[in-house]
Amino acid sequence: MKPEEIEETAAPALGEPLGIEFCNTRYASRGDVREGLAGAGPLAGWLRAHAAAFDDGLAEAAVRDLAEIDLGRFVALRDAIRALARQAVHGGDPLPEPLAVVNAAAAAAPRWPYLALTPPMVAEETAAPPVDAVLAAIARSAIEILGGPQRADLRACGGPGCVLFFVKHHPRREWCSSGCGNRARVSRHYERHRTTRSS
Repeated sequence: MKPEEIEETAAPALGEPLGIEFCNTRYASRGDVREGLAGAGPLAGWLRAHAAAFDDGLAEAAVRDLAEIDLGRFVALRDAIRALARQAVHGGDPLPEPLAVVNAAAAAAPRWPYLALTPPMVAEETAAPPVDAVLAAIARSAIEILGGPQRADLRACGGPGCVLFFVKHHPRREWCSSGCGNRARVSRHYERHRTTRSS
């Protein structure tokens, strides 16, 4: 992808694990659901913004190789992760179709450890092209969350109109961000006073 085609991502970055950050590229702004992967340019911008979550240089290599045709695979993976996250939050079993999409993406870039001469001594390698390796890394992150102990801590934000997910690391956390928490408190305050005035 040419540097001039890369767009800054509008999707929120909440510091969640990679799979959840990617899941949150479908987000809401002022109650309207927005698409954070509206083209290869925004996808490239998202990959650059989250480069630290990938192996050294992998995100940048994927951005260079990224083509418009790859966008559909990333959107399908994001939608599959969202479907599985919704099921997890509501206590349901994983749905077979999104499960197959996530598993196929994870298998697109097999990885193996190797011993390096410089720290860190153990590194990982893949023979897959960078775009496949990035897709697989996102899928593996989602699998670790949806199939591991963090599954019990996965939440859908309770903020008015919000469609984001987060991993609850603090017992009192109920929203994806302080902005959603403020909107929820204002909404409850407004409802209490509206109800009191109408009584």
